[in-house]
Amino acid sequence: MDLSPFFLPVKNLVPIEVAAALIFTKAGLLIAQRPPGVHLAGLWEFPGGKREPAESYECCLVREIREELGCEVTVGPLLHEEDHVYPEKRVRIRFFKCSLASGDPQALGCATFRWVLPSDLLHYTFPEADQALLGHLLEHPEWWVSE
Repeated sequence: MDLSPFFLPVKNLVPIEVAAALIFTKAGLLIAQRPPGVHLAGLWEFPGGKREPAESYECCLVREIREELGCEVTVGPLLHEEDHVYPEKRVRIRFFKCSLASGDPQALGCATFRWVLPSDLLHYTFPEADQALLGHLLEHPEWWVSE
C-alpha cells in the first residue's frame, strides 16, 4: 500500500521556530555545546530554543537562557534569520544580539559553553543551520562590540 500522499516532503512542513542568542561580552561570544542524547548532540550552537505558541521571540530567549544557562539577558536587535531544512525537520532560527543582564552563565541545559573570539569560531563544529551566520559574524566586527 502506497502511503506517500499522506506524508509531506520536509520542505513543505511548518518550520520549528527557534530563537537564538548571540551573547557578546568583552570576553567574546558565548557558544554552547549540545548535550548527549539530543538532535545534533555534541555540536556547538548559539544558546536558545523553540518558541512556544503565542510567545514572542524575545520572551522565548529570556526563558531559554534562564533554563539553559541560569542567567538573565537583555535581548537586542535581530541580526540574522535562517530557514533551514534538515532531512527530518525544518527550522526557522532568528538570531538576536544579547547582553548579560545579571548572573554568570552555568552549563545547566548544555554540555558546556565557551567564550570565543572571531578567530576561534572556525575551530568549532556548528549545525548546518548556523553556517551562514558564521560567515556574517566574521564579516561584521561591529557586532562583537559589547554594550
